[in-house]
Amino acid sequence: MKTPPVVSELVTRVTEKARSVGVMWRAGLLPFPRLDEGVRSLVLTSTYGPIAGAVRIAARRNPMDTGLVDERGPLTFDELERKSNALARAWAGRGVGPGSSIAALCRDHRGLVLTMLAANKLGAALLLMNTGFARPQLTDVAAREKVRVLVYDEEFTDLLSGIEGVDRYLGWVDDPAATGGVTTLDELIDGSDDTAPEAPPKPGGLVLLTSGTTGTPKGAPRPKISGLDSAQFLDRIPLRVGEATYMGAPLFHGTGISQFILSLALGNTVVVRRRFDPEEALRGVEQYGCTALVLVPTMLQRIIDLGPEIIGKYDTSSLRIIFLAGSALPPDIGNRATEIFGPVIHNLYGSTEVAVAAVATPEDWGKAPGTVGRPPVGCRVALYDERGARITAPHVTGRVFVGSGLAFEGYTDGRNKEIIDGLLASGDVGHFDEDGLLFIDGRDDEMIVSGGENVYPIEVENLLVEHPDILEAGVVGVPDDEFGQRLKAVVARASGSTLDADEVRSFVKENLARYKVPRDVEFVEALPRNATGKLLRDELTS
Repeated sequence: MKTPPVVSELVTRVTEKARSVGVMWRAGLLPFPRLDEGVRSLVLTSTYGPIAGAVRIAARRNPMDTGLVDERGPLTFDELERKSNALARAWAGRGVGPGSSIAALCRDHRGLVLTMLAANKLGAALLLMNTGFARPQLTDVAAREKVRVLVYDEEFTDLLSGIEGVDRYLGWVDDPAATGGVTTLDELIDGSDDTAPEAPPKPGGLVLLTSGTTGTPKGAPRPKISGLDSAQFLDRIPLRVGEATYMGAPLFHGTGISQFILSLALGNTVVVRRRFDPEEALRGVEQYGCTALVLVPTMLQRIIDLGPEIIGKYDTSSLRIIFLAGSALPPDIGNRATEIFGPVIHNLYGSTEVAVAAVATPEDWGKAPGTVGRPPVGCRVALYDERGARITAPHVTGRVFVGSGLAFEGYTDGRNKEIIDGLLASGDVGHFDEDGLLFIDGRDDEMIVSGGENVYPIEVENLLVEHPDILEAGVVGVPDDEFGQRLKAVVARASGSTLDADEVRSFVKENLARYKVPRDVEFVEALPRNATGKLLRDELTS
């Protein structure tokens, strides 16, 4: 007798929840035998939101432990709790509360973190703005999201000149004489009561923004994140209670904010810096004994490019995890990092919309460099062809669809991604190998058709960066009268290299099909990328 679909779905969900609890227990989020502490943690998170709930838990358990380190020094969990209480009360006294929208345009520092915490405690929506956006994008987003409060770093003052009708506060000041009369967060906090405010009627939620590479950035809300959703990361990434995380990826991005929230939930010290510096990251790992280093792939490449002499100056033996997401990790970069730091690569695939889709562990990477691994607990990934039919055969490319408890439920402007069988389109295409490991072949709108042959740029790009004289490469399609499109490679050479266009083409021809050889080759100092390391392909076609 066939099991009814409803029963099968119920069994699957119960099994996933049970696995999630097991994953959280192994990580230390559900302390045994004090399961009441675990329940209390879940309640606080559901009441205040994932960021404020996590800090309140840590401040209760280990108030004097260091929760955050930035350029100004360390803050204990108790200090984070009390300062954010004061900020929340100050804003509440100015009419900010549930339903308000608080936007932050900040680099990574305590001002941004305290803004996150206070927004959670007020039940206000928190909008994280990208520090790489231009003035028109910021102005449009602020109007669309109905921003009431704007927190920003002094350096971004001019970019925000088009935004009107908001309360402004400075989260970071480089020159105290250049505030222009704008109140700083420190001034608000110092003049306010730091006892805990009343709990909000419901969490305010978090709004992340898409990269905006195709127009005005879209808002992808996370109205509520349950404690069990943490298991989606912990199932494949062995973060543990009471460790330290160095946060290289920006907190406004899904990569950074997800690992920041998880590190706080584990009671870990989080080390941040306003600007990423590869040697400073190694110094921070050594100084604070960091077990996890959170990066986007271009940051990892910058660390590797320091060379063995500089890397060898620092003790990085504490590292168990180099967590990477935000853009594709070239196999060559991941392999070189493994040679230097050991089997620590954890390569996550996801997006602002779908959140977590798959994670490659060091074991997965060692077996199949370039893979993004398997879906963790609570996630599903399936491939579909252009007609919407499911693809199950290995090595067949299809559109990637994802189901995740962390996925958004539609953009703030009312639009949504395509949905099939309850799964959300990621916008990418990929394939599974015979072992069930997932590979991303590119964006579904980036496929190049040249002379009737389909080419995904990422395959050619991954090959090019394996050349010892190439630091980074981008491949795009440009119009061609005969073939419809032809391939153009934009290459950044290593210092002192004399590599020429013919050598680039010969290298590709020796390793890939003839129709994947770029006819045009351009050399540049560096490829154009946004703040999270994504390649700005439109700028390569000019």
